[in-house]
Amino acid sequence: MKLIRLFLYLVVLCPALAHAEQKSKPFNFVFFLVDDLGWTDLKTFGSSFYDTPNCDRLAATAMKFTNAYAACPVCSPTRASIMTGRYPTRTGVTDYIGAPAGRAWRRNTRLLPAPYTRQLELKEFTIAEALKQKGYATFFAGKWHLGNEGFWPEDQGFDINQGGHQRGGPYGGKKYFSPYGNPRLTDGPDGEHLPDRLAAETVKFMTANKDKSFLAYLSFYSVHTPLMAREDLKQKYQARKKERGLEAKWGQEHNRKVRLVQEHAVYGGMVEAMDMAVGKVLDGLKKLKLEENTVV
Repeated sequence: MKLIRLFLYLVVLCPALAHAEQKSKPFNFVFFLVDDLGWTDLKTFGSSFYDTPNCDRLAATAMKFTNAYAACPVCSPTRASIMTGRYPTRTGVTDYIGAPAGRAWRRNTRLLPAPYTRQLELKEFTIAEALKQKGYATFFAGKWHLGNEGFWPEDQGFDINQGGHQRGGPYGGKKYFSPYGNPRLTDGPDGEHLPDRLAAETVKFMTANKDKSFLAYLSFYSVHTPLMAREDLKQKYQARKKERGLEAKWGQEHNRKVRLVQEHAVYGGMVEAMDMAVGKVLDGLKKLKLEENTVV
């Protein structure tokens, strides 16, 4: 599961905190994490099919990484590394949590999978725990995938957890639409869209803590499977595909088929819905007059 971290990373955390101690109010931090997003799926990185105006406006005023690597090609190890600043071999999370393990799984391949820890251990020191020591309010929304109950965000330094649990995708209820069947997210009105809900919860947290220093960590389930889009956005990209005369083209990468052309209407709707959610949070910061004191 490839991951993209949007433009300005929390690797600035330590120097920013050192500078913040000289200010009357330390910097806030808003962190976006998008699951399974290809780096060319944003307009700022060359897409001509998907609309991502909010990510693009963030990129226009931020640091862009054009040559960067995740800690691991699958999600849980990379998520653990972001949380702790440590390599997967250090945390022990070296594969996505829930992956098959053992000799029988890859008996026909040249390499056997390494043993891996099936949760981010509580002894690990997370970003949230570091900031809580500085008096920050801490918030998590969305995909966690770092262990079963007892190892969820609220056990790793987050004051509030909206939607983070053991699963790697929105597989309960109506999946990307309410009712969600998520043990850490109350259902909204029937048909409510998950990216919009997670953004709304993030803005709600920022509003409640606008006079404090905070970390808001929005970790989208998008654009992980199942591929499901709002009907209006799906129709938009179906029309665009037809207007441009696009057809699916496929290549082969190892034993998997890969798309060579951006033309997937449902996926396009998911990308744009994620982008709209990013915009909701950015607009929330502006409305709260927190733009100048927040690292995104």
